[in-house]
Amino acid sequence: MSPHELLADIHALEQELLEFERRYGIRSETFYAAYVSGEEPEDDSWVLDFLAWASVYRTLLDRRKEYASAVLAQATQKRPERQPGADTEPYQWRRDDAYEERFARYDQKLGSGAADPE
Repeated sequence: MSPHELLADIHALEQELLEFERRYGIRSETFYAAYVSGEEPEDDSWVLDFLAWASVYRTLLDRRKEYASAVLAQATQKRPERQPGADTEPYQWRRDDAYEERFARYDQKLGSGAADPE
């Protein structure tokens, strides 16, 4: 999956988790820690929901790892080398007459104690 597809999947999973969190009044991280430690639901009718909730949360954790790996792989791909004869010089900032005039006015106002040079 591409990073874009993984991110879309992550957002969808987060929406599913938000529905469980609102229904049961507990954050998914807290629920999952209790679930994997073996805590039983208060009500037997919640068992299937808790199973689904834990599955969605595990999938989210997996997708986040996949996303991080995909973004890192994309960022570390070798960049194409510059073609011979291409402009390889760094940009040189050039001062023009208008800049020099604005700078002189700014400098004068600073010397006079003016707060705003414009």
